[in-house]
This record gives sequence, C-alpha cells and structure tokens, in this order.
Amino acid sequence: MRLKRGNSFLILNKNTMASDKNKTTFQTVNPATGEDIKTYTLMTEKQADKVVKQCHEAFLDWRLVSLKDRAKIIKAIGKQLTKNKQKLAELMTEEMGKLVSHGLQEIELCAAICDYTAKEGVTALKDEIRELEDGNKGILTYAPIGVVYGIQPWNFPAYQVVRYSIANLMAGNGVLLKHAQNVTGSALLLQKLYEAAGLPKHLFGVLVIDHDASDKIIEHSLVRGVTLTGSSEAGKKVAKKAGAVLKKTVLELGSNDAYLVLADADVAKAAKTCVQGRIYNNGETCVAAKRFVVVKKVYDDFKKAFVQGMEGIKHGDPTDKSSKMGPMARKDLRDKLHKQVQKSVKNGAKVLVGGTVPKDKGYYYPATVLENVKPGQPAYDEELFGPVASLIMAKDDEDAIRIANDSRFGLGGGIFSKDEKAAIKLASTYFDTGMVNINTYALAQPNMPFGGVKDSGYGREHGGFGIKEFVNAKTIIVKK
Repeated sequence: MRLKRGNSFLILNKNTMASDKNKTTFQTVNPATGEDIKTYTLMTEKQADKVVKQCHEAFLDWRLVSLKDRAKIIKAIGKQLTKNKQKLAELMTEEMGKLVSHGLQEIELCAAICDYTAKEGVTALKDEIRELEDGNKGILTYAPIGVVYGIQPWNFPAYQVVRYSIANLMAGNGVLLKHAQNVTGSALLLQKLYEAAGLPKHLFGVLVIDHDASDKIIEHSLVRGVTLTGSSEAGKKVAKKAGAVLKKTVLELGSNDAYLVLADADVAKAAKTCVQGRIYNNGETCVAAKRFVVVKKVYDDFKKAFVQGMEGIKHGDPTDKSSKMGPMARKDLRDKLHKQVQKSVKNGAKVLVGGTVPKDKGYYYPATVLENVKPGQPAYDEELFGPVASLIMAKDDEDAIRIANDSRFGLGGGIFSKDEKAAIKLASTYFDTGMVNINTYALAQPNMPFGGVKDSGYGREHGGFGIKEFVNAKTIIVKK
C-alpha cells in the first residue's frame, strides 16, 4: 500500500560564485592554477522544488523496501565508489586541491562506511520486542521519517556526502544534497555512481542552489530533517532556521583541536604524528590537530622536532606524487587564514616557520608554526582551517588539560603519553570533546561515533549512531 501526502512547498561558506544576487551561473576553479574548470547554472526555485518532490515520491516506495534489499544496494554503492575511485579522486583534486593519494584514501573510507552500514544496519534497524509489566507486548520499530536535507562542505567532497547519505538511505529515508559550489562536479558524479549501483532515481537528489534557496529547502514541508557540516556560525543559522519550523538537526561544526604532549611522551613519535595531524588534507580538516599543548619539561625537544618536521612539508602540484601538501581550496580561504596569522602575530605570537603567502600560481600557503600563542589571538581562540599550527607551553599535565578545554569548541583532540591507562582516564573523564586520540592521529572510523560538543555541534554519525538520528523510534503496544 502506498500512501500519498499533500504537496507543498546556504551557500554557508562563500565560494566561487559572484556576490551579484542576480547572477545565475558560477564557475568551479582549480585552486592549484586559479583557472576555471566548468560553469554551472543555479536551479530556479521551481526546479529545486521539483527535486524535493521527486525525492519524496521516491522515498514513499523506498521505505517499503526490506532492510536486506536496502543493504544490497548500499553495498553496491561502495563497490561503485571503489570501481571509480581514481576518477573521483582526481576530480576532487581538481576542484579543491587535495593530494590525489588523500583522495584515494577518502574513497576507501567511503567504501568501508558502505560495507559497515550494509552489514550493521540490518540488525540495528530491526524491530525490537519488549515485554511490558501489564503482560502486553511492546514493539519498537525504527520507521524512516522522509526526506533528509544535507548541507555539506568542500574539504572531503565524497566522505562528507557518504557519511550522512548512506546511513539515511539505509534507514529508509530520501536524501537531498546541497554541496559546496566549488565541488559541484563531485556532487553530480556521486549521484551518478549511487544510481549506477541500483539506487532508485531521485532518491538521492543534488540541489545546485544558493543561500536563499537553501533556506526555502529547510522550510519545505516535505523536508523532515536537516544535517550540516560547516562552521559554528553556519550551524547557528541552520539550527535557527530549522528550529523555527520544528525540524530536527544534526550539526558537525568546526574546532581547534588540542593535542597534548605530556611529560612522559615519546617526543619524537609525538612530533612526527602531530605534523601529519596538522597538514593532512592540506590542513583543511575539522578534526585536524591544531593547538599543540606541550608541558614545559619536554617543550624544547618537541618544538625542535616539530618545527623541523613542518619545515620539511613542501607544497606543490597535488597531482604530483612527490608533493606533500597541495593548495588551499579557495583564495578567500587562504586570505582569511593569513589574516588570522597576521593578527595573532600582532597580538604577540611568534612565527617559527612559514607565515608568508607564496608568490606561486595557485592558492598555496606554507606549513606554518606559531609560538607564544595566548588567549586573545585567533591562533588560540579560533579555528585556523589550513596548515597553521599553534604551539602552547603548559606548566604540567594538569595545566595542559586546562588549556585544551579552554575553548568554545569540542570536537576532537589527542594525548601523547607512555602511560596508556592514565591517558585513557584523562581522555574519558576530563577531555571535553566528542573524540580523543591517544598516541595517534586518526580520522573517522565507520564503527565509532563521530561528532562534538559545545560550539562543535551535536548529534552523532557512524558507529551505529548516525543511522538512528533521523528515524522515528515508534512504540507499538499490543494487548495480549
């Protein structure tokens, strides 16, 4: 039986589109060269409305598909991603500048998410039977809610999409994507790959729209939930807009993750790991290691090794296998980062390496280390979304965790210590973030929850959590 419902009806980060409100086209730009890639046309309000309605219509059928049959298609999407990983990785590099090798790693993670979700989703979403005190039977069923709207950033063009879409498709929902404009090609390629894997047409819809149109999508009566990955400021705007129409939201926002190097740490290992944690994906990662809080006892040794490591990170053509770091994704992002560095220096920070805009063609920024970083400086208070590291001295271990938590953000962080038991205790009891790495730097794991607290947002993805963020946990009571 197919029930009908009545019909009705950001770019959150400034990108390549001109500010002219009447402009209906925009260009994607190769950040390594500054040259245009392709011109796209923004959808009209009528076209966007059609995509929403088509997604809803597809959902009405998809919700009736069994968990096992959904899982088969989810697994097939993972295979399509793997089959086309070189093509997708190269496109991501062209559009936002990540190293091709990092793009290939991103696709491998996406495929792993598909496999995990296909396997675990069948069990996680299965009905539960509960005996009630009065002798009646309780049934808990996880019903899909409808169309979920995702607003996603450019830094992981494939992963950001897969992270929310695969979980929601497995749950039986329809999915809409408003991707960052500078990775529009990646968004459209993902749509093709999903459908090539057997996903019903229109169930995954891409919206090529601007700020105003995005706000209307949030308000659309057929949209039941909104998920955003972006800045804290963008999160506040989306949460307010969605809250006004009583739409549930999941927000994965920015951070300035602190990595603690304690007195008993293996300093050489810590320095090497922290360099990678800072410059991976050109330093444009929400869970990148950003503030390096080092206790006084080992500060000088860490500083020497860390600066030497950052000096060895030479930027270059992201398609060249010898390059260790590519360009930043857009010129405006590089300009913002440099202004944050300059303001930090003006307020007392000291540049140990980097800190100048290269004259090379493209939007490159060097691996940079700032010392004497204190409250009141962007390097301490804000998120520096690029390859700039903030080096901070702590008196001791207790002072280090104080500094780590002295932030409005709370996404991730790290601890380097030879005392694993003590580090785990510190992470679980005192570290006020959603995730903590111990003696390592790691990105997302398919079987572990991902998300933050404070200004880093709320809600969880992965690990069996994301699959239930946008479902109706429905209670059914049967009299015996």
